Amino acid sequence: MTKFNLDAAHSTIDFSVKHMMVSKVKGAFTDFTADLEGNTEDLTGATISFDIDVKSINSNNVDRDNHLRSGDFFDTETYPSIKFVATDIKKKDDGEYDVTGDLTIKDVTKPVTFDVEYGGKGTNPWGQEVVAFSAESKVNRKEFGLTWNQALETGGVLVGEDIKITVELELNPAQ
Repeated sequence: MTKFNLDAAHSTIDFSVKHMMVSKVKGAFTDFTADLEGNTEDLTGATISFDIDVKSINSNNVDRDNHLRSGDFFDTETYPSIKFVATDIKKKDDGEYDVTGDLTIKDVTKPVTFDVEYGGKGTNPWGQEVVAFSAESKVNRKEFGLTWNQALETGGVLVGEDIKITVELELNPAQ
C-alpha cells in the first residue's frame, strides 16, 4: 500500500446551502489535512481520513463566517475540527466508488457516503507523480447539531437544511 500526501495548494473542500429558499450560498474550508493509503487505481482496500479546521471556514463574508464559527453553528471554540474516517469502500464502476465513513461534527458522528471519482494520474513539471479524486455528498446539518435558523416573513426559513459537500483532491506519493 502506498501512502499519499495532500497537495493542499491544489485541493479544496467546498460546501453550498440554500439561502432564503431560493438561492445558494457557497463557501470553503481552507485549512484541512487528508490521509490516503492504498492503491489509487483500486480504492477498495484503502484507508482514507480528513481533518478540517473549522475556523478556516470562508464564505466570502466576514460577518457570516464569524456567525458560522459561533455557538449558533459550529462553536469552533469547543469543537475546532470536523473529521471523516472511511469505514467502507465499494467500487461502482471503473474509477467510481461509494466511500462511506464516519463524519464527526460537534461531537456528533454519523455515517455519510461520498460519490468518489478517480481523476487519474500524471507527472507534474518537477517529475513528481500526481493523482486526483473528486467527491460529493449531501448531509442534513440538523443531524449534526447545526440547528440555528430564522423564519422569513414571506414563509420558509433563512438557511436550508441540506449541505452539499464537494471535495477536490490532488495527492502525491510519500517520498
